[in-house]
Amino acid sequence: MPASPASETSPAPEATPAIPPTMERPHFIGIGGAGMSGIAKILTRRGAQVAGSDSRDSETAAALRELGVLVHVGHDSAHLSEAASCVVVSSAIRQDNPELAEAARRGIPVVHRSDALAALMVGRRTIAVAGTHGKTTTTSMLAVSLTALGLAPSYAIGGDLDAPGSNAEHGTGELFVAEADESDRSFHRYRPEVAIVLNVELDHHANYASLDEIHDSFETFADRVVPGGTLVVNADQEGARKLTARLAGREGLRLVTYGEAADATVRVLRVVPAGLTSAVTVLIEGRELTFQVSVPGRHYAHNAVAALAAGVAAGVPAEDLARALRDYTGVRRRLQPKGEAGGVQVIDSYAHHPTEMSADLEAIRGAAGGDGRVLVVFQPHLFSRTRELATEMGEALALADACLVLDIYPAREDPIPGVTSQLIIDAALAHGAAARAEHDKAAVPEAVAGMAGPGDLVLTMGAGDVTELGPRILARLAAH
Repeated sequence: MPASPASETSPAPEATPAIPPTMERPHFIGIGGAGMSGIAKILTRRGAQVAGSDSRDSETAAALRELGVLVHVGHDSAHLSEAASCVVVSSAIRQDNPELAEAARRGIPVVHRSDALAALMVGRRTIAVAGTHGKTTTTSMLAVSLTALGLAPSYAIGGDLDAPGSNAEHGTGELFVAEADESDRSFHRYRPEVAIVLNVELDHHANYASLDEIHDSFETFADRVVPGGTLVVNADQEGARKLTARLAGREGLRLVTYGEAADATVRVLRVVPAGLTSAVTVLIEGRELTFQVSVPGRHYAHNAVAALAAGVAAGVPAEDLARALRDYTGVRRRLQPKGEAGGVQVIDSYAHHPTEMSADLEAIRGAAGGDGRVLVVFQPHLFSRTRELATEMGEALALADACLVLDIYPAREDPIPGVTSQLIIDAALAHGAAARAEHDKAAVPEAVAGMAGPGDLVLTMGAGDVTELGPRILARLAAH
């Protein structure tokens, strides 16, 4: 089932697929979220009359309004139109949400976000990107490179490429690239032709009781690959290798592994860092291929190799895809440079799992060079994750020269007695880190300005609203 080569692109048989009647006038609860807004955008592009609400206004909401989407601020039963054909929700929406309660009262169908996304994939050749971390970056790499090759893919990503609203697109080509979320098992709804598993680690403690449950979930995802399809799996990460072993000999499934392991199908031979970029050399299809990745660190270089392997599995020539991968310059909040002031660079990172944190800190350490220090402002994400992984988070933060740790960002969770940021700070101190608490976010810019000097790098890190501090830190550094 190979795609046409990039030099011989052809439009999909049906440029604008029909929208299921249920999805013609959808109402999204939490429409400003990364996953929800992307689906809303694609449906709008396909002709649906989309409306929705979010707890607060945002740049994402503004971008949707520019497309003609009706976006309400706040949640109220009155926001649900009489003409709504369905209500779209994510797992983060509580059952007592007034709009969800109104939908139940009126008998309006409720559609999970993943089912809405699965409906958009019908009639397309899907590449689904899964893994405990790295999904957004790898999905973005594929979306950008396939677009650069003129293949006009549709895509849905869990983060913006650059401007607000750039996390999704309705393309005219036959490929659909999607980030596949394992956190609530919603990736079991998809039927990809090509799937990627970047890593398998314990996370999402509110939904999984053990690592064994995580492995079972990823195996179910792998079983959803269409007969004759391809699963691209990390050859270097322990959990991913265990998944490969469980799937060996599975009828109708082609396994492609990638990484530095000697037995990898697509073998990484070298990763040569150069500041905030890397040169990657791989052995693929019996020949060496070298290409540039315009983001720093071995972790991101391996993500690019996963994207390369998946694109080749979908029929895109390796040389073309390698050349196009150079056009990828990062995604918002994934080691995103925010600016420089007083000789200090400020970079924003979405990392919130210990493996992600370590990878980003190692990448930044390699880019700092000289005598520059790495200073971190870290905001833990979720009480349940902090309870289970505080020790590992503290160990990761020890890779920085100094760090400020904010209070836990709760997102959808209620507090857990005894679970605070101090658990992470204690673990960081035990590993020799210079770490302290900062309970007042408004005080962070002044604190950073007192710590940072020319040549230093400041990393704001976490999946919550810590990202808002970057511009404020820069402003204070400029005035210091």
